[in-house]
Amino acid sequence: MFDIKWIRDNADAFDEGLKRRGLEAQAAEIIALDDKRRACLTALQDAQSRRNAASKEIGKAKAAKDDATVSNLMGEVAELKDRIAKGENDERKLDAEIRETLEVIPNLPRADVPDGADEKSNVEARKIGTPRKFDFAPKQHFEIGEALGLMDFEAAQKISGARFVVLKGALARLERAIGSFMLDLHTGEFGYTEVNPPLLVKDQAAYGTGNLPKFAEDLFKTTNDFWLIPTAEISLTNLVRESIIEEAQLPMRLTAWTPCFRSEAGAAGKDTRGMIRQHQFSKVELVSITTPDKSLDEHERLTSCAEEVLKRLGLPFRTMLLSTGDMGFASQKTYDIEVWLPGQNAYREISSCSVCGDFQARRMDARYRPKDGGKPVHVHTLNGSGLAVGRTLIAVLENYQQADGTVAIPEALRPYMAGLTVIERANSGI
Repeated sequence: MFDIKWIRDNADAFDEGLKRRGLEAQAAEIIALDDKRRACLTALQDAQSRRNAASKEIGKAKAAKDDATVSNLMGEVAELKDRIAKGENDERKLDAEIRETLEVIPNLPRADVPDGADEKSNVEARKIGTPRKFDFAPKQHFEIGEALGLMDFEAAQKISGARFVVLKGALARLERAIGSFMLDLHTGEFGYTEVNPPLLVKDQAAYGTGNLPKFAEDLFKTTNDFWLIPTAEISLTNLVRESIIEEAQLPMRLTAWTPCFRSEAGAAGKDTRGMIRQHQFSKVELVSITTPDKSLDEHERLTSCAEEVLKRLGLPFRTMLLSTGDMGFASQKTYDIEVWLPGQNAYREISSCSVCGDFQARRMDARYRPKDGGKPVHVHTLNGSGLAVGRTLIAVLENYQQADGTVAIPEALRPYMAGLTVIERANSGI
């Protein structure tokens, strides 16, 4: 959400930012709407002032027993009452029109974000690790999981339909191990506070992070007007909504391991096999709340925390700086971390780490009080996956698969696997 005053003072920069996003200029239209609202507000204030003055004059006229003047003034007050009611209604409509215009405009990209229409213009920031050379044809994760008898898409289809999976036995434990490992790393070494947040949120929470109103079709909504979270970013970031935080409390670093729910409305025909793109998946989320002068450094730090998970697991990856046409609605700048999947012979996204500036904070009215005094200032918010647990499971299966169909367990996960070092085919079970 943008500040109208900022748009007035920086109209050219605002339109240039929209142009880089592939959008038409809107500053003039927004300023004209605001001029109309201001004129309406001025007329309303004038009418209210005149009504107050006329009411006092009525009292004086009554005291003077000037019935004619009283009658004229009472007629004027009645007319002013109608004018004020209409003015208040007009102001509400103009306020709503401005809000509805602003709330669907994406955040503006930072100067160092590459221009481009889509992912083809993304820029590789770094590449870590060397893909393993196999002496056999590597399989995709769903081939491995199904052959082990521990990944069941058919059962999930009967229960819930497409884009769901049932994990069993050692694979279910492996997913739990991955999530626990990530939480322990982020809380134990990187200073994040673990949170167990709500999975159901109200409209204003989803609005605060920019998921509503523009992306309602990507979410699942309950029959009693809650939204299932598509990411714990919503719950974690909204912990500071409608509040003023002392600067000494910042940066605030939060993490949560939660189920996530997405309708995948625009994903028809994409990744229909396997676990890459599902309606329900789990993710460890990282959220930072900080001051404007620290947000860029915090972005680099948050991204490095997510990368460290892959380093500890021995999974090759690359980090991409997204172009203006590929980054998310609320983002000023985004790094995508892509893990190597030998079964697909490709790098695939496993985390997006974004700095949002004060874009979300304005929607949530989240501010901090500077330690040196002065009026409260909007915080800056950041978020990223640290990591998507299901996709990490996929990466482990494909990178640690062995010729006999078994899967070696990475050293970092073995303390969570009750002594298991290799996942073998299940002998029996559901």
